[in-house]
Amino acid sequence: MSDSSDEEYLGTDWLPYSERSEWADVKPLPQDDGPNPVVAIAYSPKFREVFDYFRAIIASREKTWRALELTTDALRLNPANYTVWQYRRDILRELDANLKNELDYLTEVIGQNAKNYQVWHHRRVIVEMLNDASQELELTQNALDIDAKNYHAWQHRQWAIRTFNLYDDELPFVDRLICEDQRNNSAWNQRFFVLKHLGFTPEVIQRELVYTMNRIRIIKGNESAWNYLVGVLRQSEDGLLSSYPEVLEFSEELYNAGNRSPYLLAFLIDVYQEQALQDGANEQLARKVYTLCDDMATKHDVIRRKYWQYVAANLKSQLSSKSAK
Repeated sequence: MSDSSDEEYLGTDWLPYSERSEWADVKPLPQDDGPNPVVAIAYSPKFREVFDYFRAIIASREKTWRALELTTDALRLNPANYTVWQYRRDILRELDANLKNELDYLTEVIGQNAKNYQVWHHRRVIVEMLNDASQELELTQNALDIDAKNYHAWQHRQWAIRTFNLYDDELPFVDRLICEDQRNNSAWNQRFFVLKHLGFTPEVIQRELVYTMNRIRIIKGNESAWNYLVGVLRQSEDGLLSSYPEVLEFSEELYNAGNRSPYLLAFLIDVYQEQALQDGANEQLARKVYTLCDDMATKHDVIRRKYWQYVAANLKSQLSSKSAK
C-alpha cells in the first residue's frame, strides 16, 4: 500500500528514481540505523527511496540540476530537514541558479509550512544572496494575516526591516493588527521595535502614552498594553514610571472606578514603590504598596502570592535601611 501523505506531496504519477533512466548511474545509499535500532522508524517506500538517493548524491558530492530536483522531492516529504536545505543552497551556488525562481518556490513552501524554522532560514539566506528584500514584507504580511502571532514570520519581518531599512510603513501595519486584536502581544512588540529604532523622543513618548491609555480604556485587562505602557515610560530621560504624572492619574482613576485588573494593580505597586523610595521612606506610599500587594496575594494574583509577599517585605527592608541612615 502507498502512504497517503506521500501521495499528497509527490502525486500518484510520481515515478520512483530506481525506474528513471537518468538516475541509472546512481546507486542508492540506504540509511544505516545499526544492527539493533532501539526504535525502527517505519518509513514509506517513497520516503526511503528519495532519501536513499539523496544520501548517494551527498556521498558523491554531486551538485547538478537533477540533484536540485531531488532535494525538492526530499523537502516535500520532510520540509524540516536541515541537511537537505543546506545541500540545496550548496547546489544553487554551484549552478549559479536563478534565485528569483527560488524565492517563488519558497513562497509556495512557506504557504504550506509557515511555522517551519528551516524554510524561513533558507529564505533569509536567499534574500541575502540576492540583496533584495522587496518581497519580504508582503510575504510576512500574508503569513500574519493567517496567524497574526506566527513567531517565525515576525522574526523574519524584523530581520528584513532591520537589514534593509524598511521601517517607513511599519507603524500603520502594526496599528491595523492592534485594531483587529488588541491583545496581540506580537504586534505591540513590533510597535516597540520600530519606535526603538526611530527614537523615543519626548514627543513620541507622549503620543505613545496617549495611544496606549486609549487602548487600555477599551480593554482594561490587556496585559500587552500595560507592558507596552511600562516599556514606553522606561524610555523617558530618567526612566522612571512616575515621569509622566498623567499616567498615574489615569491609573488611579481606573482603580477608584472599581477596576481591579492585576496589570493595573501591578503598575500601581511599581509606581508607588518607586515614589516611596524616592521620597525618603514615604510611609503613606509604602502603606499603599503593602495594601495592594496583599490584595494581589489574596485575591487578584493568588498563584504568585509569594512574589507579592516578597515585594512588600523587600520594600519594608529598603525603607528600614533608609531610615537607619
